[in-house]
Amino acid sequence: ESGTGKELFARAVHRASSRRDKPLVTKNCAALSKTLLESELFGHAKGAFTDAIKERKGAFEEAHGGTLFLDEIGECDLDVQAKLLRVLQPEKGAGPCVRTVRRLGEERDRKVDVRVIAATNRDLHRAIREGTFREDLYYRLAAITITLPALRDRRSDIIELAEALLAEINRQFAADEPGYQHKTLSADAKAFVKRQDWPGNVRRLQNVLLQA
Repeated sequence: ESGTGKELFARAVHRASSRRDKPLVTKNCAALSKTLLESELFGHAKGAFTDAIKERKGAFEEAHGGTLFLDEIGECDLDVQAKLLRVLQPEKGAGPCVRTVRRLGEERDRKVDVRVIAATNRDLHRAIREGTFREDLYYRLAAITITLPALRDRRSDIIELAEALLAEINRQFAADEPGYQHKTLSADAKAFVKRQDWPGNVRRLQNVLLQA
């Protein structure tokens, strides 16, 4: 679900890996049109489309040696999915993270070494049945799958999370406002936050603490 910390988890995977000193590149697939998303992912040559006034690298090239996090992968249209499938196709005799990418408007391929982490708040099995997500791409991406539980399903974590979030809010306010008095959670406040269902999850919990 939205707000469960998918990007934070991707960052944790990257930091815990041997790729930690290489780039972590994040792209939100829901935030860009089809043409812009293709350019953002694969790069483009000068003149490849109307606004392509100079050549540029895509996210796969930027993440060479590191990790590419594709957020909201379920929002990609079928054409982009097909191109992602080709890039993620393993090459015989190459490492599992070696990819072949081609910038828009170019004829030559480029080799990159990129770990891909993808996330979505959609039910991709349902999307496959409805014909809006490619089954072959799902299985190419889902070598390892992790479900991040909603906050209502991990109530024993709520107080610890709330206190950690409040500590960060206190730090930010103290830096901006001389004389700021740090806030703490009272017993009643703890009881209140623990019994809420928190639609919006950790992000909503953080916003409520900030507003309070």
